[in-house]
Amino acid sequence: MSQPAFGGDGFQTEQELRRWSADVAARAERYQAMQAEVARVAVTESSRDDLVVVTVDATGAVTDLVISDRAGELPGAEISALVLTTMRKAQSRITGEVAEVMERTVGDDPQTVAAVVGSYRERFPEPEPDAERPTASTVDEMRLGRVDDGEEALRPPPTRTNRPSRDDDDPDDDWGGSSILR
Repeated sequence: MSQPAFGGDGFQTEQELRRWSADVAARAERYQAMQAEVARVAVTESSRDDLVVVTVDATGAVTDLVISDRAGELPGAEISALVLTTMRKAQSRITGEVAEVMERTVGDDPQTVAAVVGSYRERFPEPEPDAERPTASTVDEMRLGRVDDGEEALRPPPTRTNRPSRDDDDPDDDWGGSSILR
């Protein structure tokens, strides 16, 4: 959009201002249309075995979540992982949908398109590739602790017994000192 050329005669200046004003109004209309279309963007993604189906809106918020009855056969941790992985896949596809809307509505403004699409790419990166789903037969051992602690982190801490101090040194006294009857 070019700036109006001022300094000519009054009629020419008025024409330039009207043209410039019409360009600004048309651009504002296109940006409002773009904003409305982006707000309607929704992406649905299914897990590889269709146990989980997630729909997200243009902000990345989950708007629908369907978990198959077959998921009841899986441990809760595995279902949680499927939900999160499927959600991230859906979110990563938002960028492409928004890019299409931007190109169609305000594609003549490459800086704005690049800034908005870059922002979506940063917020919703491509998820890591699917790892093979763990099963009871593939999980041999689970350890808790920091990796850099090595074997020492796996040993339980020594137990301490709190023995009362002895008031007397009687070797036959198994009660640790003072009488409990006093």
